[in-house]
Amino acid sequence: MSVPKYWREIPQRYRLEAGRCKKCGKLHYPPRLICDACKSRDFETDTLSDEGTILTYTVIHTPPSQFKDQAPYAIAIIETDNGARTTLQIADTNVEELAIGKRVKLQFRKIQEEGDSGIICYGNKAVIVT
Repeated sequence: MSVPKYWREIPQRYRLEAGRCKKCGKLHYPPRLICDACKSRDFETDTLSDEGTILTYTVIHTPPSQFKDQAPYAIAIIETDNGARTTLQIADTNVEELAIGKRVKLQFRKIQEEGDSGIICYGNKAVIVT
């Protein structure tokens, strides 16, 4: 990930900021310029719920080089309690225990490092709620 792109995405990654359309109320994460439901350009900043449900998932057995030490790991589409959907890695769980419909909590975690002297990228991962 390039440094400028990473810095632009800090509000969404660090504070779970989303855009709520003022016309129809649809929540967009990440924020958009135009609402895909009503085509309005009028948004307000809202915060995603830090809890949600697994809608679907897949298990990665052959990861990119920066994630080799984590394989196998799961990536899931999570629907937050306030209706936004996001794709996150599922952390701290055995992949055999995953199931559609399980509850998760979003936690701020280290995602990756960019090379030996690059930036450390942080964001959110999902953890199964027991």
